[in-house]
Amino acid sequence: MLTAQRKQLILSRLATHGQIVAGELAVELGTSEDTIRRDLRELAQQGKLQRVHGGALPASAATGDLRVRQQVSSDEKQALGRFGAQLIKPGQVVMLDGGTTAIQVARQLPADLRATVITHSPNVAVELAAHRHVDIIVLGGRLFRHSMVNVGASVIEAASRFRADLFFLGVTGVHPEAGLSTGDAEEADVKRALHARAAETVVLASSEKLLSASAFVIAPMKALSLLVVPDGTPAKTVNTLRAGGVAVQKAD
Repeated sequence: MLTAQRKQLILSRLATHGQIVAGELAVELGTSEDTIRRDLRELAQQGKLQRVHGGALPASAATGDLRVRQQVSSDEKQALGRFGAQLIKPGQVVMLDGGTTAIQVARQLPADLRATVITHSPNVAVELAAHRHVDIIVLGGRLFRHSMVNVGASVIEAASRFRADLFFLGVTGVHPEAGLSTGDAEEADVKRALHARAAETVVLASSEKLLSASAFVIAPMKALSLLVVPDGTPAKTVNTLRAGGVAVQKAD
């Protein structure tokens, strides 16, 4: 089998089975495991998959910048944002991550909600400004333009001063074995710090993030209080996600 044919087969298997085990595929194709690993390495360099120990997982399609992500799964994100907004109760202290779904949560908060929202996203803070009864605390740091969030030691240090009831964590990958992941190391550091300061952490995940992985791990799935997925998520996918030890609910 030619290299191009093997690579196409690998991508096809990832799309249908959700993972590749290098040793098993090498035996099936009658080639060396080193050859399969080289194929996986080259495909990973092209951003077409995420390498893991022993094989590969689908690469997340949610790694584009904020402008690109605004065009992806917009209807799903509106529904997820509406569901998330309903989880926030009066008087709570809530941490809201950056990203397009977090913006939807901010937009759909009840007009009369009285709460405190902590965010490291200038865009989310601007959306929250329309809610007159919400106290807004912005964690400052270096602006990471790709995701339009503040990152760095100053954000992590500032987060340590708060205890939140709820944290809405933004991720690019959700996988029962690879856990919760994102595409930037500094972002992952900030997300871990915010997660550590919240009594409960919730992920609102659009479909392109499910059963995929990015390079930088934030936490295992079992660290979540709740994973919320689109209403149209197949039952097989929901069951696979639940195998990661997390409660999964659909946003209707």
